[in-house]
Amino acid sequence: MTETLQPVRGTRDLIGDDHRRHLHVIDTARRVAALYGLEEWATPIFEDTRVFARSLGDTSDVVMKEMYSFDDRGGDSLTLRPEGTAGICRALVTNGLTQSLPQKVFYAGPMFRYERPQKGRYRQFHQIGAELIGPAEPLADAEIIACGWAILHALGIAHDVVLELNTLGDRDSRDAYRAALVQYFAAHQAALSNDSLTRLERNPLRILDSKDEGDRRIVAGAPTIQAHLTPAAAEFYASLKTHLTAFGVPFVENPRIVRGLDYYGHTAFEFVTSRLGAQGTVMAGGRYDGLVAEMGGPATPAVGWAAGVERLSMLLTDLPAPPRPVAVVPVGEAAEAPALAVLQALRQAGIRAEMAYRGNLKRRLERANRIGARAAIIIGEAEVARGVAQVKNLATGTQAEIALAELPTALR
Repeated sequence: MTETLQPVRGTRDLIGDDHRRHLHVIDTARRVAALYGLEEWATPIFEDTRVFARSLGDTSDVVMKEMYSFDDRGGDSLTLRPEGTAGICRALVTNGLTQSLPQKVFYAGPMFRYERPQKGRYRQFHQIGAELIGPAEPLADAEIIACGWAILHALGIAHDVVLELNTLGDRDSRDAYRAALVQYFAAHQAALSNDSLTRLERNPLRILDSKDEGDRRIVAGAPTIQAHLTPAAAEFYASLKTHLTAFGVPFVENPRIVRGLDYYGHTAFEFVTSRLGAQGTVMAGGRYDGLVAEMGGPATPAVGWAAGVERLSMLLTDLPAPPRPVAVVPVGEAAEAPALAVLQALRQAGIRAEMAYRGNLKRRLERANRIGARAAIIIGEAEVARGVAQVKNLATGTQAEIALAELPTALR
């Protein structure tokens, strides 16, 4: 007996309601992003490995443990994209768009990370994202966050999500904060995990994001950045909060939200929910003013976010029903050709229409009910001779005679 092949661990098929939920999230985000002036870009699913090594940092867990990297037949190291922002910044530089700022970008597509599959998290997963490249003002941060909030509203899930906000300050703020963290964590070295001991030497801010329970107990007493903000950084953060309030976006402050790489600064935020267990972040982002330069471009301010389509899909409660089709039912061989003409006329008029390939009248009507058709267009030899069809409303059982040429108008 031939073995039945299964999807690779950490992947899944999107079929039926699962796929409708998936598309609904992306289509809704695409529509709302357009209202904010974002243009959709599509970048390759795989890139030169250096694109992600530069953007994520050589010591990050993603680069060290989770990337799907391989050498192609030419000996080049390529990587399936683990996130979308790096590719957008690479595309900005490659296509000479650093001279045409601002660029407001929306993207959607699959990403890949080798990690333990769990609820709402897969090895092939999907993200939507928004990037605002060029403006350095806090109003840009507020607008990109407001765009994300509007998408959550349009999906009908905003009531289940809380925006958590923090600042990473400017470089002087982070340098002072980093020194304070090193001093604090050095006093707790004996209790830190091995990963956090490595981070203590290279990037102590990343200890704040540790998932190790022992680390988290130590992190609870760590200093926050607020006491180390320069006046300029404090003013930026205050302006951001003022703008968010003006946009009508509610938030709570969470001083533990961090981004571990040097080119991240100022704004850091996450939209979180309590409905998905430990994997509660559904959308996250921040300001990354140094990433375009990492891709070989000039120093360019930028801010953005990414959201997991799978997690957003899990929060949906009301899924729009797909349009119900119309069933075309020929009776007798002479009605086949006219029925095909009706079938195509309906489709050309934007009406979803289907016709069974075989079967008598009873079986074809049974199939019409099985596919959820709203009406059956019955065409026999007598109807062909008179240029009409019998149109049966499958919800009420009522039937009316309509001219073939008028069917698209009557059924639209």
